[in-house]
Amino acid sequence: MDILKGLLTPVTVYIVVLVLNLILPGKWVKGYISHPGTEEKLNYHLNGFLVFLVTIAAYFIACFLHALPWDWFFRFRWYSAAGACIIGLIASFAVVLPYPRVRNSFFADLYLGRIENLQFRNGRVDSKMWLYLAGATMLGLNVTSFAARHFMLFKSAFSPGVAISALLMLFFIVDYLTFEEVHLYTYDLFAERVGFKLGWGCLVFYAYFYSVFLWATVELPDAGTPVFMLVLYVFTFFSGWVLSRGANLQKYFFKKYPGKMFLMIAPETISDGKRSLLVNGFWGVSRHVNYLGEILMAAGMILCTGHPGMIWPWLYPLYYVGLLFTRQADDDRRCKNKYGALWDEYKKRVPYRIIPFIY
Repeated sequence: MDILKGLLTPVTVYIVVLVLNLILPGKWVKGYISHPGTEEKLNYHLNGFLVFLVTIAAYFIACFLHALPWDWFFRFRWYSAAGACIIGLIASFAVVLPYPRVRNSFFADLYLGRIENLQFRNGRVDSKMWLYLAGATMLGLNVTSFAARHFMLFKSAFSPGVAISALLMLFFIVDYLTFEEVHLYTYDLFAERVGFKLGWGCLVFYAYFYSVFLWATVELPDAGTPVFMLVLYVFTFFSGWVLSRGANLQKYFFKKYPGKMFLMIAPETISDGKRSLLVNGFWGVSRHVNYLGEILMAAGMILCTGHPGMIWPWLYPLYYVGLLFTRQADDDRRCKNKYGALWDEYKKRVPYRIIPFIY
């Protein structure tokens, strides 16, 4: 029975997210991506924050009414992850097999995807945005339930660091969903296709692995981290948030409102007469300072748990290092192909790839 409960948990959550995404009101916006062969921009119906809020509220109500235990997602975490894995595999095949091959290898097509922008009901549901929303919602439920497990075990002797790390992850999720429109202008949306990497990655990896630092620490007692160290770790997180969110917002404002100031910074650009690239503000510090921000946020979260000597919590920021340093190289190649000599000029103006003065 426990196995069935766990396997059905992600099925239920993802169906709820899909239904809410379809029926709840949202904002219609035009994205950065155009329909193939045209200049017409794709439409997106964005209501991610509302979907997340309603789902979390429903979970809280169910717990208050004793229909579910507060630590439900912790109790069934392994079976739930297995169920999500099955869903992720099915979804990956479903969004790859019906479409024409784009690579010589089927496995490369399966992993990276074939179709670029899969939408339903004229953009009311966008596959990429829904996958990120579903993963974020499941992650939020996991984090909330894991934190509840910690409070249930230790009551007044709970670890402030574990509580703070859970709150920071929830802030990370809410921040992403609050700025959904901004993410229409990021690498994930305009450069990637829909396949195993995105489908399984969002429904399984994002939803479960991103809370690995809590999997490893919620059943441990308070580590006694000094308050000044917790303040330092929270500062590390928000320093990373400023870099990541600031860079993405600056690029969004530049692409949507060319010439408009962002945070009192007038855009400085280089151009080949047809295309322009930002060379100041966040984008003058390094070519991907937002990636540095993501890594700092992850490091701040896991340090708050108070167990810096454990390897498991570090898997989260180490994953970001592997992912983002590789993505930076891919993005540089893509930009070189797209911008040519203009990209070479940008690299001279902004020589550092991710970490200013180091790399």
